[in-house]
Amino acid sequence: MFNITAEDGGARTGILRTEHGELKTPFFMPVATKATVKTLTPGDLKSCDVRVLISNSLHLFLRPGLEVLEEHGGLHSFMRFNGAIFTDSGGFQMIRKGFFVGADKEGITFRSPYDGKKYKFTPEFSKEVQMRIGSDVAMMLDYCAEYPASYEEAKKSVLLTSMWAERFPKNTKGQLSFGIVQGSVYEDLREKSARDLAKMDFDGYGIGGLSIGEPKNVMHRMVEIVTGILPKEKPRYLMGVGSPLEIIESVMRGVDIFDSVFPTRNGRHGTAITSQGMLNLRKAEFKNDNRVLDEECSCYTCENFTRAYLHHLIREKEILGMHLLSLHNVCFMIEFMKRIREEIKQGNLERFKKEMEKIY
Repeated sequence: MFNITAEDGGARTGILRTEHGELKTPFFMPVATKATVKTLTPGDLKSCDVRVLISNSLHLFLRPGLEVLEEHGGLHSFMRFNGAIFTDSGGFQMIRKGFFVGADKEGITFRSPYDGKKYKFTPEFSKEVQMRIGSDVAMMLDYCAEYPASYEEAKKSVLLTSMWAERFPKNTKGQLSFGIVQGSVYEDLREKSARDLAKMDFDGYGIGGLSIGEPKNVMHRMVEIVTGILPKEKPRYLMGVGSPLEIIESVMRGVDIFDSVFPTRNGRHGTAITSQGMLNLRKAEFKNDNRVLDEECSCYTCENFTRAYLHHLIREKEILGMHLLSLHNVCFMIEFMKRIREEIKQGNLERFKKEMEKIY
């Protein structure tokens, strides 16, 4: 299921096997919350060599609904994506306005923002939903505490998450199950959560409840604690982290998998992630800039359009500008992860990190 192929300090490369192909780690997943990566087509994703996405099972349960997905033969057929798909349980929606009603030993009660109806998600029901959706990897139902969270609230998140982890179905045919470590920014709680979940037979482990406002050095410390406890032979997934520097820092601490809206959200707001750093195409300095966006990138955007044209599109709020920058940013992240894997194999990740620090 998962094999480590090379190591460089705490960093490692590996192969994660899923029903829809083998995935080389470390890898980055573009976010397709509602069965789409915003502004991008399946053809766009293929052109960037995107092999894996993450969607949200709670959102998909609410709309379009399980019956529609099952009529199409599952999420892969519905959205015409041939790669692997992770699905989050919806636990993160606890900290989103309009969704969360309450949580107890049985599970989480959510309210639909569309019609106000309430739904009780137990660990068992969450897994059933994700099985019916047909994803390759199901994330367990977890209690995600807001930041900042009191010690008592964080402790409650750990206790309920561990309780639900025991009940979340594992070893299901065709679908991997990942646990999620919680504990906010409290070292003893992160340690307890990691030890609790490490005893359970999950196929991999998420690190949740981070990158939601806490200082970066605190996030790094939490990751170090968790990766030092979780079984080495299982993949580790830092949920919600997607900036290049934070990815490198986390890879060096033993993380294998990442996801974030970072590339597409930045693209829609006019910012490109490039080999020269972050470029805000809204700025007037790009009005007459006839250079390509990134000379080191071979994506459709960089092969066909100038910075001046992209500046014009973004300033005019044209959808094409959002599309072209999102496409470039996703392609950049996929190539960036390939570079990280190669640097690990060569034993040069520390040097590469210093290069990236100068740029970003």
